[in-house]
Amino acid sequence: MKKEINVSISSILILRICLSGIFISAGVSHIWDPNLIVTRIENAAYHEFAVFFGDPIRLAISTGYVLFIAGCSLLLGLMTRWSASILFLVLIPITITIQMGNGLMHGPFWKNIALFGGLAFFILNNPKAYICYNR
Repeated sequence: MKKEINVSISSILILRICLSGIFISAGVSHIWDPNLIVTRIENAAYHEFAVFFGDPIRLAISTGYVLFIAGCSLLLGLMTRWSASILFLVLIPITITIQMGNGLMHGPFWKNIALFGGLAFFILNNPKAYICYNR
């Protein structure tokens, strides 16, 4: 039995705009000043996890481009489910490396958990309201 749930189209658009903003701004910051990101990685409790994936400067720059492009794609509604999935996967190592070492009562850790929730909404529901192209 499938139950229909009505959600305001405007609320979906607002969620997508608000959610994408943090990824776009983070992407710009990674690209603009990768050394700041490298310093954060080096000072993180679980920095070994990030280094496992490669050179921190290359990670900062490449992650910046991914965050920016996928964030813009999510904002514009271009392949919404794919954009959200990519952002979700990129956010996992960032959360483990930077946020988890600060403890469960650390605000930015819970901000990332909320981001996971917002991305999961678009991955699971793939709403077609206000989109340019969707798969």
